[in-house]
Amino acid sequence: MESRPSSERLRSPPTLRQMDDRSQSGRAPGCCSLRLGLALLLHFCNVSMMSQRACLSLTMVAMVNGTGPQELPNASTPEPLDDPRNPVYNWSPRTQGIVLSSSTYGMLLSQVPVGYLSGIYPVKNMVGSALLLSSLLSLLVPLAAGVGASAVIACRVAQGLSQGTVLVAQHTVWTKWAPLSERGRLTSLSLSGLMLGPSLALCVTGLICQALGWPMVFYVFGAGGCALSLCWFLLFHDDPKGHPCISPGEKELIASSLVEQVGSAGKSVPIRAVLKSLPVWAISLGCFAFSWTNHVMFLYLPTFISSKLHVNVRENGLLSALPHLFCWLLGILAGHVSDGFLSRKMLSVLAVRKLFTALGLLLPAVFVVSLLYLGPSFQGTVTCLTLASATLGFCVAGIVINPLDIAPRYYGFLKGVTVLIGMTGGLISSTLAGIVLDQVRRGSCQPGGGRSVFIIHHQTLGEARGPGEGGGEGGCHRARPSGPDAQRHRKRS
Repeated sequence: MESRPSSERLRSPPTLRQMDDRSQSGRAPGCCSLRLGLALLLHFCNVSMMSQRACLSLTMVAMVNGTGPQELPNASTPEPLDDPRNPVYNWSPRTQGIVLSSSTYGMLLSQVPVGYLSGIYPVKNMVGSALLLSSLLSLLVPLAAGVGASAVIACRVAQGLSQGTVLVAQHTVWTKWAPLSERGRLTSLSLSGLMLGPSLALCVTGLICQALGWPMVFYVFGAGGCALSLCWFLLFHDDPKGHPCISPGEKELIASSLVEQVGSAGKSVPIRAVLKSLPVWAISLGCFAFSWTNHVMFLYLPTFISSKLHVNVRENGLLSALPHLFCWLLGILAGHVSDGFLSRKMLSVLAVRKLFTALGLLLPAVFVVSLLYLGPSFQGTVTCLTLASATLGFCVAGIVINPLDIAPRYYGFLKGVTVLIGMTGGLISSTLAGIVLDQVRRGSCQPGGGRSVFIIHHQTLGEARGPGEGGGEGGCHRARPSGPDAQRHRKRS
Protein backbone atom coordinates (compact mmCIF):
# COMPACT_ATOMS: atom_id res chain seq x y z
CA MET A 1 0.00 0.00 0.00
CA GLU A 2 1.32 3.44 -0.91
CA SER A 3 1.74 6.31 1.46
CA ARG A 4 0.79 9.97 1.16
CA PRO A 5 1.49 10.50 -2.57
CA SER A 6 -0.94 7.70 -3.48
CA SER A 7 -3.58 9.16 -1.19
CA GLU A 8 -3.32 12.52 -2.85
CA ARG A 9 -4.01 11.01 -6.25
CA LEU A 10 -7.53 10.18 -5.06
CA ARG A 11 -8.34 13.77 -4.24
CA SER A 12 -10.30 15.39 -7.04
CA PRO A 13 -9.21 19.07 -7.19
CA PRO A 14 -5.59 18.69 -8.45
CA THR A 15 -6.48 16.07 -11.06
CA LEU A 16 -9.56 17.96 -12.26
CA ARG A 17 -7.69 21.26 -12.58
CA GLN A 18 -5.03 19.56 -14.70
CA MET A 19 -7.75 18.20 -16.95
CA ASP A 20 -9.33 21.66 -17.29
CA ASP A 21 -6.01 23.04 -18.52
CA ARG A 22 -5.52 20.27 -21.09
CA SER A 23 -9.05 19.68 -22.33
CA GLN A 24 -9.15 22.83 -24.47
CA SER A 25 -6.94 21.26 -27.15
CA GLY A 26 -9.29 18.30 -27.69
CA ARG A 27 -11.19 17.53 -30.81
CA ALA A 28 -13.66 14.84 -31.73
CA PRO A 29 -12.12 11.51 -32.77
CA GLY A 30 -11.99 11.04 -36.54
CA CYS A 31 -14.50 8.81 -38.25
CA CYS A 32 -11.74 6.37 -39.20
CA SER A 33 -9.80 6.47 -35.94
CA LEU A 34 -9.07 3.15 -34.32
CA ARG A 35 -10.15 4.35 -30.89
CA LEU A 36 -13.59 5.20 -32.30
CA GLY A 37 -13.80 1.72 -33.82
CA LEU A 38 -12.84 0.26 -30.46
CA ALA A 39 -15.62 2.25 -28.79
CA LEU A 40 -18.10 0.87 -31.34
CA LEU A 41 -16.87 -2.68 -30.74
CA LEU A 42 -17.37 -2.26 -26.99
CA HIS A 43 -20.74 -0.69 -27.74
CA PHE A 44 -21.94 -3.82 -29.53
CA CYS A 45 -20.44 -6.10 -26.87
CA ASN A 46 -22.46 -4.20 -24.27
CA VAL A 47 -25.56 -4.44 -26.46
CA SER A 48 -25.15 -8.21 -26.61
CA MET A 49 -24.48 -8.57 -22.89
CA MET A 50 -27.45 -6.44 -21.84
CA SER A 51 -29.73 -8.13 -24.37
CA GLN A 52 -28.97 -11.46 -22.71
CA ARG A 53 -29.79 -9.95 -19.35
CA ALA A 54 -32.85 -7.91 -20.31
CA CYS A 55 -34.74 -10.47 -22.37
CA LEU A 56 -35.73 -12.44 -19.26
CA SER A 57 -37.88 -9.58 -17.93
CA LEU A 58 -40.18 -9.92 -20.97
CA THR A 59 -39.91 -13.67 -21.53
CA MET A 60 -40.99 -14.05 -17.90
CA VAL A 61 -44.42 -12.77 -19.00
CA ALA A 62 -44.64 -15.68 -21.46
CA MET A 63 -42.92 -18.25 -19.20
CA VAL A 64 -45.14 -17.83 -16.15
CA ASN A 65 -48.82 -18.70 -15.84
CA GLY A 66 -50.30 -15.78 -13.93
CA THR A 67 -53.68 -17.47 -13.50
CA GLY A 68 -52.52 -20.90 -12.38
CA PRO A 69 -52.31 -22.20 -8.80
CA GLN A 70 -49.45 -20.87 -6.72
CA GLU A 71 -49.18 -23.55 -4.09
CA LEU A 72 -45.93 -24.78 -5.60
CA PRO A 73 -44.04 -21.56 -6.32
CA ASN A 74 -40.87 -23.31 -7.51
CA ALA A 75 -42.59 -25.88 -9.68
CA SER A 76 -41.38 -25.92 -13.26
CA THR A 77 -43.62 -28.60 -14.74
CA PRO A 78 -45.34 -27.24 -17.87
CA GLU A 79 -49.09 -27.51 -18.11
CA PRO A 80 -50.30 -30.42 -20.26
CA LEU A 81 -51.98 -28.20 -22.87
CA ASP A 82 -49.04 -25.83 -23.31
CA ASP A 83 -47.60 -25.12 -26.73
CA PRO A 84 -44.32 -27.11 -26.86
CA ARG A 85 -42.60 -23.97 -28.13
CA ASN A 86 -43.80 -21.98 -25.11
CA PRO A 87 -43.73 -24.07 -21.93
CA VAL A 88 -45.40 -22.30 -18.99
CA TYR A 89 -44.35 -22.65 -15.35
CA ASN A 90 -46.15 -21.94 -12.08
CA TRP A 91 -43.69 -19.60 -10.36
CA SER A 92 -44.96 -17.23 -7.67
CA PRO A 93 -44.18 -13.50 -7.88
CA ARG A 94 -41.63 -13.95 -5.11
CA THR A 95 -39.86 -16.64 -7.12
CA GLN A 96 -40.04 -14.48 -10.23
CA GLY A 97 -38.43 -11.62 -8.32
CA ILE A 98 -35.58 -13.86 -7.19
CA VAL A 99 -35.07 -15.18 -10.73
CA LEU A 100 -35.06 -11.68 -12.21
CA SER A 101 -32.61 -10.33 -9.64
CA SER A 102 -30.37 -13.43 -9.48
CA SER A 103 -27.93 -12.11 -12.10
CA THR A 104 -27.38 -9.09 -9.86
CA TYR A 105 -26.11 -11.40 -7.11
CA GLY A 106 -23.45 -12.71 -9.47
CA MET A 107 -22.50 -9.23 -10.61
CA LEU A 108 -22.11 -8.12 -7.00
CA LEU A 109 -19.57 -10.84 -6.29
CA SER A 110 -17.41 -9.94 -9.28
CA GLN A 111 -17.09 -6.15 -8.99
CA VAL A 112 -14.17 -5.53 -6.63
CA PRO A 113 -12.08 -8.62 -7.56
CA VAL A 114 -12.43 -7.86 -11.28
CA GLY A 115 -11.65 -4.19 -10.70
CA TYR A 116 -8.43 -5.16 -8.96
CA LEU A 117 -7.45 -7.87 -11.44
CA SER A 118 -8.15 -5.67 -14.48
CA GLY A 119 -5.10 -3.64 -13.52
CA ILE A 120 -2.92 -6.76 -13.51
CA TYR A 121 -4.13 -9.14 -16.22
CA PRO A 122 -4.87 -8.39 -19.91
CA VAL A 123 -8.30 -6.83 -20.40
CA LYS A 124 -8.55 -8.54 -23.77
CA ASN A 125 -8.69 -11.98 -22.19
CA MET A 126 -10.95 -10.94 -19.31
CA VAL A 127 -13.62 -9.24 -21.43
CA GLY A 128 -13.55 -11.78 -24.27
CA SER A 129 -13.72 -14.85 -22.04
CA ALA A 130 -16.44 -13.39 -19.83
CA LEU A 131 -18.62 -12.41 -22.81
CA LEU A 132 -18.21 -15.88 -24.28
CA LEU A 133 -19.19 -17.54 -20.98
CA SER A 134 -22.25 -15.30 -20.61
CA SER A 135 -23.35 -16.22 -24.12
CA LEU A 136 -22.96 -19.94 -23.52
CA LEU A 137 -24.98 -19.69 -20.31
CA SER A 138 -27.72 -17.85 -22.20
CA LEU A 139 -28.02 -20.88 -24.48
CA LEU A 140 -28.58 -23.05 -21.40
CA VAL A 141 -31.41 -21.02 -19.82
CA PRO A 142 -34.31 -22.86 -21.59
CA LEU A 143 -32.89 -26.21 -20.51
CA ALA A 144 -32.44 -24.92 -16.94
CA ALA A 145 -36.05 -23.71 -16.86
CA GLY A 146 -37.22 -27.24 -17.60
CA VAL A 147 -35.23 -28.50 -14.61
CA GLY A 148 -36.62 -25.94 -12.18
CA ALA A 149 -36.47 -22.36 -10.93
CA SER A 150 -33.39 -23.18 -8.85
CA ALA A 151 -31.49 -24.22 -11.98
CA VAL A 152 -32.42 -20.95 -13.69
CA ILE A 153 -31.27 -19.00 -10.64
CA ALA A 154 -27.93 -20.83 -10.62
CA CYS A 155 -27.49 -20.20 -14.34
CA ARG A 156 -28.31 -16.53 -13.98
CA VAL A 157 -25.95 -16.08 -11.02
CA ALA A 158 -23.10 -17.52 -13.09
CA GLN A 159 -24.15 -15.32 -15.97
CA GLY A 160 -24.08 -12.33 -13.62
CA LEU A 161 -20.51 -13.18 -12.63
CA SER A 162 -19.39 -13.13 -16.26
CA GLN A 163 -21.40 -10.01 -17.12
CA GLY A 164 -19.99 -8.22 -14.08
CA THR A 165 -16.52 -9.02 -15.37
CA VAL A 166 -17.30 -7.41 -18.73
CA LEU A 167 -18.95 -4.43 -17.06
CA VAL A 168 -15.99 -3.53 -14.85
CA ALA A 169 -12.99 -4.70 -16.87
CA GLN A 170 -13.96 -2.71 -19.97
CA HIS A 171 -13.49 0.58 -18.11
CA THR A 172 -9.76 -0.06 -17.87
CA VAL A 173 -9.57 0.06 -21.67
CA TRP A 174 -9.90 3.86 -21.67
CA THR A 175 -6.98 4.42 -19.33
CA LYS A 176 -4.76 3.55 -22.31
CA TRP A 177 -6.93 4.35 -25.32
CA ALA A 178 -8.83 7.59 -24.54
CA PRO A 179 -7.11 11.00 -24.72
CA LEU A 180 -8.14 13.28 -21.88
CA SER A 181 -10.25 15.50 -24.12
CA GLU A 182 -12.23 12.57 -25.57
CA ARG A 183 -13.13 10.59 -22.47
CA GLY A 184 -16.74 11.73 -22.45
CA ARG A 185 -17.35 10.90 -26.10
CA LEU A 186 -15.62 7.53 -26.16
CA THR A 187 -16.96 6.38 -22.80
CA SER A 188 -20.53 7.44 -23.55
CA LEU A 189 -20.41 5.73 -26.95
CA SER A 190 -19.17 2.43 -25.53
CA LEU A 191 -21.39 2.47 -22.42
CA SER A 192 -24.48 3.54 -24.35
CA GLY A 193 -24.66 -0.07 -25.48
CA LEU A 194 -25.85 -0.81 -21.95
CA MET A 195 -28.95 1.25 -22.76
CA LEU A 196 -29.46 0.09 -26.34
CA GLY A 197 -29.21 -3.58 -25.33
CA PRO A 198 -32.46 -3.62 -23.31
CA SER A 199 -34.24 -1.64 -26.03
CA LEU A 200 -33.19 -4.07 -28.74
CA ALA A 201 -33.91 -7.08 -26.55
CA LEU A 202 -37.41 -5.96 -25.67
CA CYS A 203 -38.26 -5.10 -29.29
CA VAL A 204 -37.02 -8.40 -30.65
CA THR A 205 -38.11 -10.57 -27.71
CA GLY A 206 -41.80 -9.86 -28.18
CA LEU A 207 -41.64 -10.74 -31.87
CA ILE A 208 -39.62 -13.92 -31.30
CA CYS A 209 -41.90 -15.06 -28.47
CA GLN A 210 -44.96 -14.83 -30.70
CA ALA A 211 -43.36 -16.32 -33.81
CA LEU A 212 -40.90 -18.93 -32.53
CA GLY A 213 -41.45 -19.28 -28.77
CA TRP A 214 -39.61 -17.78 -25.82
CA PRO A 215 -36.75 -20.37 -25.71
CA MET A 216 -35.57 -19.13 -29.11
CA VAL A 217 -34.93 -15.71 -27.57
CA PHE A 218 -32.07 -17.08 -25.47
CA TYR A 219 -30.68 -19.03 -28.42
CA VAL A 220 -30.58 -15.93 -30.66
CA PHE A 221 -28.91 -13.64 -28.12
CA GLY A 222 -26.53 -16.37 -26.97
CA ALA A 223 -25.34 -17.07 -30.53
CA GLY A 224 -24.88 -13.35 -31.19
CA GLY A 225 -22.74 -12.99 -28.08
CA CYS A 226 -20.51 -15.89 -29.11
CA ALA A 227 -19.90 -14.23 -32.47
CA LEU A 228 -19.03 -10.90 -30.85
CA SER A 229 -16.61 -12.49 -28.39
CA LEU A 230 -14.74 -13.95 -31.37
CA CYS A 231 -14.58 -10.49 -32.98
CA TRP A 232 -13.24 -9.08 -29.71
CA PHE A 233 -10.37 -11.58 -29.58
CA LEU A 234 -9.46 -10.83 -33.18
CA LEU A 235 -9.68 -7.03 -33.21
CA PHE A 236 -8.75 -5.75 -29.75
CA HIS A 237 -5.29 -5.13 -28.28
CA ASP A 238 -4.65 -3.95 -24.72
CA ASP A 239 -2.08 -1.31 -25.67
CA PRO A 240 -2.29 1.08 -28.63
CA LYS A 241 1.44 0.63 -29.18
CA GLY A 242 0.99 -3.03 -30.04
CA HIS A 243 -2.03 -2.73 -32.37
CA PRO A 244 -1.06 -3.52 -35.99
CA CYS A 245 -3.75 -1.27 -37.52
CA ILE A 246 -3.23 1.99 -35.62
CA SER A 247 -1.81 4.95 -37.53
CA PRO A 248 1.39 6.66 -36.32
CA GLY A 249 -0.45 9.94 -35.82
CA GLU A 250 -3.15 8.40 -33.64
CA LYS A 251 -0.57 6.47 -31.66
CA GLU A 252 1.39 9.66 -30.99
CA LEU A 253 -1.77 11.57 -30.02
CA ILE A 254 -2.80 8.98 -27.44
CA ALA A 255 0.72 8.55 -26.06
CA SER A 256 1.33 12.28 -25.65
CA SER A 257 -2.02 12.79 -23.92
CA LEU A 258 -1.57 9.96 -21.44
CA VAL A 259 2.20 10.04 -20.89
CA GLU A 260 1.97 10.91 -17.19
CA GLN A 261 -0.91 8.56 -16.49
CA VAL A 262 0.54 5.53 -18.29
CA GLY A 263 3.94 6.12 -16.70
CA SER A 264 2.41 5.73 -13.25
CA ALA A 265 0.95 2.27 -13.86
CA GLY A 266 1.96 -0.82 -11.95
CA LYS A 267 1.72 0.59 -8.45
CA SER A 268 -0.25 -0.99 -5.64
CA VAL A 269 -3.80 0.12 -4.87
CA PRO A 270 -4.03 2.51 -1.86
CA ILE A 271 -7.02 0.79 -0.30
CA ARG A 272 -6.97 2.90 2.84
CA ALA A 273 -6.94 6.11 0.79
CA VAL A 274 -9.87 4.81 -1.26
CA LEU A 275 -11.95 4.09 1.83
CA LYS A 276 -11.19 7.54 3.29
CA SER A 277 -11.79 9.46 0.06
CA LEU A 278 -14.94 11.64 0.15
CA PRO A 279 -15.18 11.84 -3.68
CA VAL A 280 -15.23 8.04 -3.86
CA TRP A 281 -18.06 7.85 -1.33
CA ALA A 282 -19.99 10.59 -3.12
CA ILE A 283 -19.73 8.68 -6.41
CA SER A 284 -20.70 5.44 -4.67
CA LEU A 285 -23.84 6.96 -3.14
CA GLY A 286 -24.75 8.41 -6.51
CA CYS A 287 -24.34 4.95 -8.07
CA PHE A 288 -26.58 3.52 -5.33
CA ALA A 289 -29.36 5.98 -6.17
CA PHE A 290 -28.90 5.40 -9.91
CA SER A 291 -29.08 1.62 -9.62
CA TRP A 292 -32.06 1.74 -7.25
CA THR A 293 -34.16 3.43 -9.92
CA ASN A 294 -32.60 1.77 -12.94
CA HIS A 295 -33.06 -1.81 -11.74
CA VAL A 296 -36.75 -1.33 -11.00
CA MET A 297 -37.33 0.22 -14.43
CA PHE A 298 -35.15 -2.40 -16.07
CA LEU A 299 -36.68 -5.51 -14.51
CA TYR A 300 -40.30 -4.64 -13.81
CA LEU A 301 -41.27 -2.24 -16.59
CA PRO A 302 -42.76 -5.03 -18.79
CA THR A 303 -44.73 -6.36 -15.80
CA PHE A 304 -46.08 -2.90 -15.00
CA ILE A 305 -47.05 -2.24 -18.63
CA SER A 306 -48.77 -5.62 -18.88
CA SER A 307 -50.80 -5.09 -15.71
CA LYS A 308 -51.79 -1.44 -16.21
CA LEU A 309 -51.96 -0.97 -19.99
CA HIS A 310 -53.19 -4.53 -20.79
CA VAL A 311 -51.28 -5.07 -24.03
CA ASN A 312 -50.06 -8.29 -25.66
CA VAL A 313 -46.47 -9.47 -25.44
CA ARG A 314 -45.42 -7.93 -28.77
CA GLU A 315 -46.81 -4.49 -27.93
CA ASN A 316 -45.39 -4.85 -24.42
CA GLY A 317 -41.94 -5.37 -25.89
CA LEU A 318 -42.17 -2.30 -28.09
CA LEU A 319 -43.45 -0.07 -25.29
CA SER A 320 -40.84 -1.41 -22.85
CA ALA A 321 -38.08 -0.79 -25.39
CA LEU A 322 -38.99 2.86 -25.92
CA PRO A 323 -37.53 4.20 -22.62
CA HIS A 324 -34.24 2.35 -23.14
CA LEU A 325 -33.98 3.65 -26.72
CA PHE A 326 -34.31 7.25 -25.58
CA CYS A 327 -31.86 6.60 -22.75
CA TRP A 328 -29.35 5.33 -25.34
CA LEU A 329 -29.69 8.50 -27.43
CA LEU A 330 -29.49 10.76 -24.41
CA GLY A 331 -26.41 8.96 -23.06
CA ILE A 332 -24.48 9.52 -26.31
CA LEU A 333 -25.63 13.14 -26.45
CA ALA A 334 -24.58 13.74 -22.84
CA GLY A 335 -21.04 12.55 -23.58
CA HIS A 336 -20.68 14.91 -26.54
CA VAL A 337 -22.19 17.87 -24.70
CA SER A 338 -19.99 17.35 -21.64
CA ASP A 339 -16.83 17.25 -23.77
CA GLY A 340 -18.09 20.35 -25.57
CA PHE A 341 -18.37 22.21 -22.27
CA LEU A 342 -14.83 21.19 -21.38
CA SER A 343 -13.20 21.91 -24.75
CA ARG A 344 -14.74 25.40 -24.83
CA LYS A 345 -13.85 25.94 -21.15
CA MET A 346 -17.48 26.86 -20.36
CA LEU A 347 -17.46 24.73 -17.20
CA SER A 348 -14.85 22.95 -15.13
CA VAL A 349 -14.65 19.16 -15.03
CA LEU A 350 -16.05 19.17 -11.51
CA ALA A 351 -19.00 21.37 -12.52
CA VAL A 352 -19.76 19.20 -15.56
CA ARG A 353 -19.81 15.99 -13.53
CA LYS A 354 -22.04 17.56 -10.86
CA LEU A 355 -24.42 19.00 -13.44
CA PHE A 356 -24.98 15.75 -15.34
CA THR A 357 -25.19 13.70 -12.15
CA ALA A 358 -27.87 16.03 -10.76
CA LEU A 359 -29.87 15.85 -14.00
CA GLY A 360 -29.55 12.06 -14.15
CA LEU A 361 -30.76 11.52 -10.59
CA LEU A 362 -33.36 14.26 -10.08
CA LEU A 363 -35.26 14.21 -13.38
CA PRO A 364 -36.18 10.48 -13.21
CA ALA A 365 -37.55 11.04 -9.69
CA VAL A 366 -39.70 13.91 -10.94
CA PHE A 367 -41.22 11.85 -13.76
CA VAL A 368 -41.79 8.81 -11.54
CA VAL A 369 -43.62 10.93 -8.95
CA SER A 370 -45.71 12.34 -11.81
CA LEU A 371 -47.10 8.84 -12.35
CA LEU A 372 -48.86 9.15 -9.00
CA TYR A 373 -51.06 11.95 -10.30
CA LEU A 374 -51.92 10.55 -13.71
CA GLY A 375 -55.32 9.07 -14.42
CA PRO A 376 -55.86 6.12 -16.75
CA SER A 377 -54.10 7.99 -19.57
CA PHE A 378 -52.23 5.69 -21.94
CA GLN A 379 -50.20 8.49 -23.52
CA GLY A 380 -49.39 10.13 -20.19
CA THR A 381 -48.23 6.88 -18.61
CA VAL A 382 -45.99 5.97 -21.56
CA THR A 383 -44.55 9.49 -21.68
CA CYS A 384 -43.64 9.58 -17.98
CA LEU A 385 -42.18 6.07 -18.05
CA THR A 386 -40.11 6.94 -21.13
CA LEU A 387 -38.76 10.18 -19.67
CA ALA A 388 -38.09 8.61 -16.26
CA SER A 389 -35.84 6.00 -17.83
CA ALA A 390 -34.36 8.19 -20.58
CA THR A 391 -33.10 10.92 -18.27
CA LEU A 392 -31.01 8.37 -16.39
CA GLY A 393 -28.69 8.62 -19.41
CA PHE A 394 -27.35 11.95 -18.13
CA CYS A 395 -25.42 9.98 -15.49
CA VAL A 396 -23.11 8.62 -18.20
CA ALA A 397 -21.39 12.00 -18.29
CA GLY A 398 -21.53 12.28 -14.50
CA ILE A 399 -20.96 9.62 -11.86
CA VAL A 400 -20.31 6.85 -14.41
CA ILE A 401 -17.12 8.41 -15.76
CA ASN A 402 -16.15 10.41 -12.65
CA PRO A 403 -13.73 7.80 -11.18
CA LEU A 404 -11.58 8.19 -14.31
CA ASP A 405 -11.18 11.88 -13.42
CA ILE A 406 -10.15 11.51 -9.79
CA ALA A 407 -7.73 8.55 -10.08
CA PRO A 408 -7.10 7.20 -13.60
CA ARG A 409 -4.36 4.81 -12.55
CA TYR A 410 -6.81 2.99 -10.22
CA TYR A 411 -9.84 3.34 -12.48
CA GLY A 412 -10.66 -0.37 -12.64
CA PHE A 413 -10.56 -0.82 -8.89
CA LEU A 414 -12.59 2.33 -8.21
CA LYS A 415 -15.22 1.24 -10.73
CA GLY A 416 -15.44 -2.10 -8.98
CA VAL A 417 -16.01 -0.43 -5.61
CA THR A 418 -18.54 2.16 -6.82
CA VAL A 419 -20.46 -0.27 -9.01
CA LEU A 420 -20.58 -2.78 -6.13
CA ILE A 421 -22.21 -0.21 -3.86
CA GLY A 422 -24.50 0.87 -6.66
CA MET A 423 -25.63 -2.64 -7.46
CA THR A 424 -26.42 -3.20 -3.81
CA GLY A 425 -29.14 -0.61 -4.26
CA GLY A 426 -30.37 -2.36 -7.39
CA LEU A 427 -30.42 -5.72 -5.66
CA ILE A 428 -32.39 -4.37 -2.70
CA SER A 429 -34.91 -2.58 -4.89
CA SER A 430 -35.53 -5.51 -7.27
CA THR A 431 -35.85 -8.02 -4.42
CA LEU A 432 -38.26 -5.79 -2.48
CA ALA A 433 -40.24 -5.35 -5.68
CA GLY A 434 -40.84 -9.09 -5.90
CA ILE A 435 -41.85 -9.21 -2.23
CA VAL A 436 -44.33 -6.35 -2.66
CA LEU A 437 -45.85 -7.97 -5.74
CA ASP A 438 -46.19 -11.26 -3.88
CA GLN A 439 -47.95 -9.52 -0.98
CA VAL A 440 -50.33 -7.76 -3.36
CA ARG A 441 -51.24 -11.03 -5.06
CA ARG A 442 -51.77 -12.83 -1.76
CA GLY A 443 -53.82 -9.89 -0.42
CA SER A 444 -51.60 -9.56 2.64
CA CYS A 445 -50.17 -6.13 1.93
CA GLN A 446 -50.94 -3.68 4.76
CA PRO A 447 -52.12 -0.12 4.18
CA GLY A 448 -49.26 2.05 2.98
CA GLY A 449 -47.05 -0.98 2.42
CA GLY A 450 -45.93 0.20 -1.00
CA ARG A 451 -44.30 3.26 0.54
CA SER A 452 -41.81 1.03 2.37
CA VAL A 453 -40.01 0.45 -0.93
CA PHE A 454 -39.78 4.23 -1.58
CA ILE A 455 -41.75 6.21 -4.09
CA ILE A 456 -40.54 4.31 -7.15
CA HIS A 457 -42.08 1.08 -5.89
CA HIS A 458 -45.08 2.96 -4.56
CA GLN A 459 -46.35 3.54 -8.11
CA THR A 460 -44.49 1.24 -10.48
CA LEU A 461 -45.13 -1.85 -8.38
CA GLY A 462 -48.06 -0.89 -6.16
CA GLU A 463 -50.51 -1.06 -9.06
CA ALA A 464 -49.12 -4.26 -10.56
CA ARG A 465 -51.40 -7.20 -9.84
CA GLY A 466 -52.17 -10.60 -11.20
CA PRO A 467 -54.93 -11.15 -13.77
CA GLY A 468 -58.37 -11.65 -12.32
CA GLU A 469 -57.55 -9.94 -9.01
CA GLY A 470 -58.79 -6.67 -7.61
CA GLY A 471 -56.53 -4.17 -6.02
CA GLY A 472 -57.82 -0.82 -7.13
CA GLU A 473 -55.75 2.14 -8.08
CA GLY A 474 -53.45 1.93 -5.12
CA GLY A 475 -52.50 -1.76 -4.96
CA CYS A 476 -50.58 -1.61 -1.70
CA HIS A 477 -52.02 1.76 -0.71
CA ARG A 478 -54.83 0.16 1.26
CA ALA A 479 -55.97 -3.27 2.33
CA ARG A 480 -58.22 -5.17 -0.05
CA PRO A 481 -61.89 -4.89 0.99
CA SER A 482 -63.93 -7.96 1.71
CA GLY A 483 -67.64 -8.83 1.86
CA PRO A 484 -70.09 -6.15 0.66
CA ASP A 485 -67.24 -3.63 0.43
CA ALA A 486 -65.53 -5.87 -2.09
CA GLN A 487 -68.54 -5.73 -4.42
CA ARG A 488 -68.64 -1.92 -4.29
CA HIS A 489 -64.87 -1.89 -4.78
CA ARG A 490 -65.09 -4.03 -7.92
CA LYS A 491 -67.82 -1.80 -9.35
CA ARG A 492 -65.63 1.29 -8.85
CA SER A 493 -62.72 -0.51 -10.52
